[in-house]
Amino acid sequence: QVQVVESGGGLVQPGDSLRLSCVVSGNIDTISYMAWFRRQDPGKERDLVADLRSSTGATSYADAVQGRFTISNAENTVYLQMNSLKPEDTAVYYCQAIVSSHGMRGRNAYWGPGTQVTVGS
Repeated sequence: QVQVVESGGGLVQPGDSLRLSCVVSGNIDTISYMAWFRRQDPGKERDLVADLRSSTGATSYADAVQGRFTISNAENTVYLQMNSLKPEDTAVYYCQAIVSSHGMRGRNAYWGPGTQVTVGS
């Protein structure tokens, strides 16, 4: 089994910074892909914020966060550094990891439970 747990959310003011962390643990052979999504409204789909391909280190960002957010990783942890936060960044942020596990064929996507980020009073 694989566990994904996010942390680092909170209430901040516009212009502030936050760093989210996501730890992937359990039965892991390789992590090929790590990403941050967010859901800004409960009835909406999760939107991709940033992702990272482990084999190449290539990253990509949604237009809305380009230049303000940075995704990075160290071992089995992925970070999202969020600078110059805006009220419209308010959302539940979710981490996704695509993992190959020992003794299992193929790869599976795993999600964390999410962490709330609120920007504004």
